[in-house]
Amino acid sequence: MPVSKKRKKVAKRRPTPPKRVDPVAEKGPSPTWYVVTMFTLMGLGTLIILANYINLLPGSPDNTWLLVGLAGIAGGFAMTLNYR
Repeated sequence: MPVSKKRKKVAKRRPTPPKRVDPVAEKGPSPTWYVVTMFTLMGLGTLIILANYINLLPGSPDNTWLLVGLAGIAGGFAMTLNYR
């Protein structure tokens, strides 16, 4: 029975890995005004929705106030995407 050829051993050389720069380390933490604005939007959105349902706003209950409150909450949550 014939014997199969053996593979030649190739020197195992790995390329040098690229230098990764951590973008979060360069930017640093979020400024204080950003965090305050983020939580203020979420809080005001919640308060507007609650005030709408207990008839404290003009024309309450109205879907327009509900949408304004939801937009505030959504804006606050959208700001959390850039929070560091």
